[in-house]
Amino acid sequence: MNNNSQAAKPVLVTGADGFLGSNIVRALLDQGHKVRALLEPERNTGTLDGLNVEFVRGDLFDRLSRRKALEGAGALIHTVASTAVWPSRDPRLAPLNIGVALDLAKDAKAAGLARFVHIGTANSFAAGSKEKPGTEEGTYDAARFGLDYQDTKREAQERLLSLGDEGPEIIVVNPSFMFGPYDSKPGSGEMLIQVARGAVPGASPGGRCFADVRDVAAGAVAALERGKPGSCYILGGENLSYMELFTKIAAVTGVKAPRRTMPAALVLAFGWLSERGAALLGKQPKVSLAMARIACEGQYYSSAKASSDLGYIIHPIDGAIDAAYAWFKDKGML
Repeated sequence: MNNNSQAAKPVLVTGADGFLGSNIVRALLDQGHKVRALLEPERNTGTLDGLNVEFVRGDLFDRLSRRKALEGAGALIHTVASTAVWPSRDPRLAPLNIGVALDLAKDAKAAGLARFVHIGTANSFAAGSKEKPGTEEGTYDAARFGLDYQDTKREAQERLLSLGDEGPEIIVVNPSFMFGPYDSKPGSGEMLIQVARGAVPGASPGGRCFADVRDVAAGAVAALERGKPGSCYILGGENLSYMELFTKIAAVTGVKAPRRTMPAALVLAFGWLSERGAALLGKQPKVSLAMARIACEGQYYSSAKASSDLGYIIHPIDGAIDAAYAWFKDKGML
């Protein structure tokens, strides 16, 4: 975004009051950008209260709503997506995760927007080990888990990057698992809440790349400002086993850490039983079999490309845990 006339226009953020969206809004304001926040009708999370932001409400499935939100904007950061993993196959995900993203890109082009930053997921690339974490060069291999969430996010990324002249300059950022403030649902913070409540008897044998949502938000803004069009950037953090993460959460929240790492067979059995019981009761399982399988693997990633190209900075995950814990306590969730 080097063009002064574009820089003077507001950046439209979809899903601006969500977990990542509300942190991106703050990162944009910190960098001197004007912000236009697109919110769903009737939705009020309170995560943007008191901020100097232009608010618009609309339905992303409605073309007139999209065009109204885009009119006069200089760039777009698109955070909206369904992250639902139950049921594992859900026909409602593709229209939102793929269809809306493509429609927004084409509408943004028609409205004269310079740049479109799409929020993808690190899962769109093959994960690696702690010694050799996954990068943007990794071939997508998560289809084996059978989750429409992961499959639709990967397809959206590929189709957006193939638009060429049909869309504006498109950059994809790929966050890993995030903790931090303004997780109003809660989403990823549910793991922290359960550990803080002492409700986690043990750790799964796998691990993940855990990021501070504020680092990811800053990375998304950096991608908007100086990312290379057509590029993807993994925005991650610390690669930790679940036991290592739970020990950190326990230290911040003042509880005892789980004592043992559970064998994979037990975790998978729990996922299978939980799924079968949920089917009988018509409820969502606490852990599906697909998620149990993921929890037994190492889902580790490198952010070296983002660090080199964007100046992406990774802060210790302890600070993100502390900020999330403070947020949940303040909102009465703990």
